[in-house]
Amino acid sequence: MNDDNQVKERQLAELQEHREKLKEMGGSDRVAAQNKRGKLTARQRIDMLLDESSFRETGMFAKSRGASSYGEVPADAVITGSGKINGRRVYIYAQDFTSMGGTMSEMQGRKICELMDSAMRTGYPVIALNDSGGARIQDGVDSLSGYGQLFRRNTLASGVVPQICAILGPTAGGGVYSPALMDFIFMVKGISFAFITGPRVVKAAIGQDIGEEELGGAVVAQRKAGVVCRSENSEEECFQSIRELLSYLPSSNREQPPRVDWGDAPERTDPQLFDIVPDNLRRPYDIRKIIERVFDQRDGQSNYFELFPMFATNIVTCFSRLNGYSVGIIANQPMSKAGSLDIDASDKASRFIRFCDAFNIPVINLVDVPGYLPGTDQEWGGIIRHGAKMLFAYSEATVPKLTLTIRKGIGGSYLGMCSKDLGADAVFCWPSTVLAVMDAEGAAPIIFRRELEAAENPEELLQTKITEYREEFANPYRAAEHLHIDDVIDPAETRPRLIAALEMAMGKVEERPTRKHGIIPT
Repeated sequence: MNDDNQVKERQLAELQEHREKLKEMGGSDRVAAQNKRGKLTARQRIDMLLDESSFRETGMFAKSRGASSYGEVPADAVITGSGKINGRRVYIYAQDFTSMGGTMSEMQGRKICELMDSAMRTGYPVIALNDSGGARIQDGVDSLSGYGQLFRRNTLASGVVPQICAILGPTAGGGVYSPALMDFIFMVKGISFAFITGPRVVKAAIGQDIGEEELGGAVVAQRKAGVVCRSENSEEECFQSIRELLSYLPSSNREQPPRVDWGDAPERTDPQLFDIVPDNLRRPYDIRKIIERVFDQRDGQSNYFELFPMFATNIVTCFSRLNGYSVGIIANQPMSKAGSLDIDASDKASRFIRFCDAFNIPVINLVDVPGYLPGTDQEWGGIIRHGAKMLFAYSEATVPKLTLTIRKGIGGSYLGMCSKDLGADAVFCWPSTVLAVMDAEGAAPIIFRRELEAAENPEELLQTKITEYREEFANPYRAAEHLHIDDVIDPAETRPRLIAALEMAMGKVEERPTRKHGIIPT
């Protein structure tokens, strides 16, 4: 019996020794070098993001078949497992840059794919913390296979479980496509880089001198490329944002989003809400002020979580709550391009609509849109096909869809922001709303052309006709007469009216034609 105990004690000691050795990752020197760059290690990141002591590691002893030629790589340069965020379970993996640069190998790919398979079976979100030098060259095609298998899992998991990626170091070449296939990408200023071809390749190929930050840094990747939904100032801020984002999302498409009471009264009215919007249709205002006052408010904190705040700023996409229900908000932003729809805004909004629809999150549209942005850049850039994405996404979505027109909805853009014809469950207008095929300044000279040509003072008459057109043809009551809108409401009552409409639509069922899938415009 004593001999048995000694054997077991030795086995346990060996297990502990193996684990401790692997937890050292690439060794103290490389860990120190990682921290000196202002970056956390993979294990430090997991500990910071997850609830304390909730992480359970899997695949710790994985070893690449190529290890015999280049030496053992602890955990094959990726830490995988599960844990909790705010008490809710998640799957997580973090590439370990201290171990062979976090490079992708066949075994690293297998570890991640097994984790994603488990996530799809059990219905929990996947969080990726990327920090890698790319494919492990020494593994040849095996490393490329690892990427290919991962891309397929990202695609299969799309719309099944939320997929969130934080790029926390270099992510280049094929490595950027896994994040691109996920739902949300976060980056950190100063340490995160994402590009297909790095500065050296750009220099060799086209002779252009450019640095990593300018080519694919956190701000550029959002503002110019529209790849990154949030660019944060630190890793800690990044992880706080991920935790907040998850609070609005269900764990999978098999669930409803969590309902959270922030203590705001559903019957609350706001007599000053109407004052935010100028009477002059061409004067801008910040649509976020409407969001802050209509949706659930909470003490000392923002009441919405915005995505892509620096990209396509003419449209706002964010999550908030309405009487505790998680909702997605799509709102024209008059502060940028007068709130018009363009190529980037259409792409940004359509993907957000489809995410909300996939995960049972109602969509609320705040409309103040003058039209599609004109010009050759937009026409030649494909505004027709890009704008059609929004029409497709709204028409396809079966979640509750509510539309409130605040000031104007002109031409095709009125439809593009989810009119009743595209399936909105409830459509409201404020009494200030202008709804028309064209704005009055464009329509009046056409409709009253002959009168204007014969007038002694055509300019004075034109202004009269513009006013006449707005009062007779473009007011919300004309639309209400023909049931294009459900009601013209007092702005002060916006919150309780939206809540009532949302709760009426929560249990709706929509039948769709049998098909494999639709074909979204590209």
